[in-house]
Amino acid sequence: MKPSHIEHIGIAVKNIDESIKYYQEVLGLECYNIEEVKDQKVKTAFFKVGDTKIELLESTDPEGPIGKFIEKKGEGIHHIAFAVKNIEDTLKHAEEKGVQLIDKTSRKGAEGLDIAFLHPKSTFGVLTELCENKNE
Repeated sequence: MKPSHIEHIGIAVKNIDESIKYYQEVLGLECYNIEEVKDQKVKTAFFKVGDTKIELLESTDPEGPIGKFIEKKGEGIHHIAFAVKNIEDTLKHAEEKGVQLIDKTSRKGAEGLDIAFLHPKSTFGVLTELCENKNE
């Protein structure tokens, strides 16, 4: 496995609209996409900083993963995502190396990417997302 770049950094927020204002008005970034991913119970907003994206994540259900994360840990960095080629082979490789997988196979995420998560118990406390853009 060799990621090509950091795809994005995911940040859990309580209120996406208030958070967008900070990124736009204080940091001068432009929100270029807002999207709801229903099966993940989350609303997302994206900003670009160079070649890396910032993804804001607001829970649409308190029982969803972001709702539970905020309840337990509060707002803040939720995950780091790496761009990979052939996500299925990358997952197999990670599992062979002893990494605990949250997702055994990829699923659809925001912006049409195929995504899968590695468990933070196996990644030194950092929830790690793998992303593949099959349109590239």
